[in-house]
Amino acid sequence: MFQKWKDRVTVTDIVMWMIGGTLLLMCLWGSVSTIRAGLYTKSHWIDFVIFGLAQGSIYSLIATGYTMVYGVLKMINFAHGEVFMSGPFTGYFVATAMWRSDFLDNHPIIAIIAIFAVAMLISTMIAYLVEKIAYRPLRGAPRLIPLITAIGASFFLQYLFRGLYGSGINAYPDVKVLEGFWMILGIRVLKIQAIVIVAAILMMIVLYGFIMSTKVGKAIRAVSEDKEAAALMGIDVDAMISTTFVIGGMAAGAAGVLYALMYKQVHFFMGFIPGLKAFTAAVLGGIGNIPGAMLGGVFLGLIESVAPALFLDGLGIIAPYQLKDAIAFTMLVMILIFRPTGILGERLATKKA
Repeated sequence: MFQKWKDRVTVTDIVMWMIGGTLLLMCLWGSVSTIRAGLYTKSHWIDFVIFGLAQGSIYSLIATGYTMVYGVLKMINFAHGEVFMSGPFTGYFVATAMWRSDFLDNHPIIAIIAIFAVAMLISTMIAYLVEKIAYRPLRGAPRLIPLITAIGASFFLQYLFRGLYGSGINAYPDVKVLEGFWMILGIRVLKIQAIVIVAAILMMIVLYGFIMSTKVGKAIRAVSEDKEAAALMGIDVDAMISTTFVIGGMAAGAAGVLYALMYKQVHFFMGFIPGLKAFTAAVLGGIGNIPGAMLGGVFLGLIESVAPALFLDGLGIIAPYQLKDAIAFTMLVMILIFRPTGILGERLATKKA
């Protein structure tokens, strides 16, 4: 038995386990030190968790676009962050016009619906055009070529919107009805955070139900499983791939408005970091797995919100929230080392891998 273990375990495996164990011990040490020092009250930790859930819900919506495209085409759509950016950036001008005319304050529900509609429409159009123009002609090309094309499409969209809308950071108008907080089960929750969490959960439930229960959703899953067999069964493969991009674009546009309402600003580069985080969330949950992307987004949001205070404050690190990105990507590396398929991912057959 020892000989079998010796044959299966390499020096690299041992080194990786040592690094992982060291990081785990540091996290435990920092957590114990933080809790014993009493640096944060119970209300602080609750605020951290609620903010993490809101942030993670946005990551989850964006991550569904990455994971659906990967599930169908086995490629990473690195232009998806710019699809996320295009909707709320365009919606900003609609929101500003309605704010100046007092329509946003007098009819907030209608105004917010209009902003969502414009943002989701623009993001959907951008996603559809990217697939139609940039990816479809390369359908049979080696995987590296669509990947490079995706990076090129990302830069093209960034600087297209910079040219159209300017390079400045624009403040999203305040919506009075979303200001303040609610008391929920004795817990103080900001209205915008509660709305972001509930809206994201509802949209993810609808999306999952659409993919699992409708005829189009079943066709998309068939194309994901085997394109040739799906085509022989009469499924329009190109239409299903376009539909996948359209659904991802709609989710990204909605996530973009929620992000803008919560963080109060938009700019041409706003899709890069959230897009990268959403890709990380998709990998954490299991790329190609929709529930995994949702779980990965929430998990990443909570880690980013709670971990800097919990792990780093106890170690005496100054301004720990400056290292939240480092913590998030370290978690990604650790999961890729110890569970490469992600939290809910499954081992792929050789044909799919």
